[in-house]
Amino acid sequence: MKPVIFGLSGLTLTDDEKRLFRDVEPAGYILFKRNIEDRAQVRALTDSLRTLHGRDTVPILIDQEGGRVARMRPPVWPDFPAGGAFDALYDIAPITAIEAARCNAEAIALSLNEVGINVDCLPVLDVRVPDTHSAIGDRALGSDPMRVAALGRAILDGLALGGVVGVVKHMPGQGRATVDTHHDLPHVTASAVELEQDLAPFRALNTAAMGMTGHVVYDVWDNAHTATMSRFVIDDIIRQQVGFDGLLMSDDLDMNALQGDVASRALACVQAGCDLALNCWGRFDEMVAIANNLPEITPAARARLDRAMALAPVPFNADRLAHLLDKRDQLLALADTQAKLTGGATGAA
Repeated sequence: MKPVIFGLSGLTLTDDEKRLFRDVEPAGYILFKRNIEDRAQVRALTDSLRTLHGRDTVPILIDQEGGRVARMRPPVWPDFPAGGAFDALYDIAPITAIEAARCNAEAIALSLNEVGINVDCLPVLDVRVPDTHSAIGDRALGSDPMRVAALGRAILDGLALGGVVGVVKHMPGQGRATVDTHHDLPHVTASAVELEQDLAPFRALNTAAMGMTGHVVYDVWDNAHTATMSRFVIDDIIRQQVGFDGLLMSDDLDMNALQGDVASRALACVQAGCDLALNCWGRFDEMVAIANNLPEITPAARARLDRAMALAPVPFNADRLAHLLDKRDQLLALADTQAKLTGGATGAA
């Protein structure tokens, strides 16, 4: 098995992809809008991946956060709000916000579960600060670390109730990034004391099964490498200070925050201590190059992967999904009512 998560090129596997994936056995896959048409098509695609490997526990990932980051959209699938909606409700009624976040996450998980997707890259645990770039923006769960952790825990719990593994991101915290990592490399100049705020939600949820690094340089820790490719950040900060012992994957290696060809990036992140490299775009030549460049998965990484994917099956229940969506909407309506009464927005930015 190679320590990589690959994207797919289209709605079905090509013959070339089947041959490559059978020979290489990547650790998992990630789906995007180009891979999604309707329920039957997505279920057939995920079933084909499981059949290819003969394993029901092959990780099949998606970014289904809600708001602007959602690969499965109406009218085929329900609409889900961004994390800022729960931050706004928390200003009014914290316990209600936590329950709304849990209901929403379970509803997301049931929607994914129905079509054979078993990992969601959620929750976003980046703590928002005044200069947080809009690339994070309303995806964040707030500016208070303990609020972020409380809502993040509810999301992880809700996903698990629906039979889906959550991925905490972007370790060790991307809230201070002032540029978009899709286009530029952020440099964070905050002190180690200031960065304790960023670490706090990840430390509180350090038993999460999976985590994702961010492509950010933290000058106080390692001013020469992004977190994704920094042995110090991964070993000393994420593994030791945060205490995270789950499966650690990189963020997408195609982002312009990184330099060099994608195969070299994949090797660099694995050598730095990421368990898995994430390559999202489904470009066949790149996937071949990455597979040729990477070693086999380490025993430690394979053990973390197996532990993360030891899921208890959760059957899809359409009535349960409808109930969760209705309950979530009723809870979130409190924030809208409060905003109208006060004549302004609540706490989400």
